[in-house]
Amino acid sequence: MEYRITAPLDKSVVGRLRAGDYVWISGTIYTARDAAHKRMQEALDAGQELPVDWKDNIIYYMGPSPAREGRVIGSAGPTTSSRMDPYAPRLLDMGLGGMIGKGKRSKEVTKAIVRSGAVYFAAVGGAGALLSRQIKKAEVVAYDDLGTEAIRRLEVEDFPVIVVIDPEGNDLYERVRTEKTGIS
Repeated sequence: MEYRITAPLDKSVVGRLRAGDYVWISGTIYTARDAAHKRMQEALDAGQELPVDWKDNIIYYMGPSPAREGRVIGSAGPTTSSRMDPYAPRLLDMGLGGMIGKGKRSKEVTKAIVRSGAVYFAAVGGAGALLSRQIKKAEVVAYDDLGTEAIRRLEVEDFPVIVVIDPEGNDLYERVRTEKTGIS
């Protein structure tokens, strides 16, 4: 199936998504990578508030390159999601609606996706320059000192992704692996 959805996410819309669906996202999403996740974990451990209310929001695991003249952002391709696996379940349990990245996720993250009714999307790796064209506005909202790993709020229009893990725990990568190898 193909869907056009708006972020922040509506749980009733997320509930209809299935692994393998093509999705175009418009609205507000946020970036956060390793260093930002580590800092958020430390803040939570210290009983502090996070700089963003993650409820129903999407985190895009991306660190942009500098913007060329006339552009709002540089190349904006996904980074490997598994590096955020130690932090993702806690954010999902706090209401994070979705994540965008590339690559497999741990069983713990998949369980947290199901538990929270969230979704994991993949963006095409190596297509950062093309993906950046769908970003209409970008601004740092937290951890500016982290440079490219700062948390940014992005306004996107028809940002293309594929559902990899849906709210029921169906995993596109596992399905394809099983189809190719016959091993489940």
